[in-house]
Amino acid sequence: MAGILVVTGGSRGIGRAVAMLGAARGYAVAVNYAEHAKHAGAVVDAIRAKGGKAIAVGADVSKEADVERMFKTVDQELGRLTALVNNAGIGPGFGRVDEISAADAQRTLDVNVMGVFLCTKAAMRRMAKRHGGQGGAIVNVGSAAAKIGGPAAFVHYAASKGAVDSMTVGLGKEAIVDGVRVNCVRPGVTDTDMLRGGPDTPVPKGSDEWLAGVLKTLPIGRLAFPEELAESILWLLSDQASYVTGAILDVSGGRATP
Repeated sequence: MAGILVVTGGSRGIGRAVAMLGAARGYAVAVNYAEHAKHAGAVVDAIRAKGGKAIAVGADVSKEADVERMFKTVDQELGRLTALVNNAGIGPGFGRVDEISAADAQRTLDVNVMGVFLCTKAAMRRMAKRHGGQGGAIVNVGSAAAKIGGPAAFVHYAASKGAVDSMTVGLGKEAIVDGVRVNCVRPGVTDTDMLRGGPDTPVPKGSDEWLAGVLKTLPIGRLAFPEELAESILWLLSDQASYVTGAILDVSGGRATP
């Protein structure tokens, strides 16, 4: 077995792809979800059907008590953690800053920033050598929005992902002395539910014109597939990336500007 892997926001999109590929590579996987228990259960069933080991664990990553309960469940049901993918992310609200509600901005920061902080804190207590762990790897899922800025669309979401970049750089230096590598994959526009509209997504329904404009900025000429992001994430978790820490890997189809 490759180890014990927690994937936050693992019920759909990139998280689902990471959980499936991680299981195929030999990890026992904890599929975290906040609300979509049915989807998380389907991921677990799919992994088990292929002979893998997986559990679904509900938890709001922005709440410390939920995070502690989730990691204790993993301890009890799977074993000592060796890998974490901080994938859970939201971005309610779409428009200029003066059109975004304070509640939407706060919720975005709570999940996208505090969620990464709290899950990483819990993971380090299990993986760090100073806590009796054997080391491990953490991959944060950022966003190309962090360097583009999301003007007139989702500056609040871009700002939250900028914080993820900063945490990756700092943690990459801090955690490596305890045998834990921390890196980030920064996706571009990916074909997931976040592009289909909904209360926790940065792109509203009926935004085909916006999406068409974004596609024109992609040198590769298409959206990313979740499975393509999963491959990059699993590489950073693997021993093949043993000398990589504090790195931010752009998987964005060549997009670098608005």
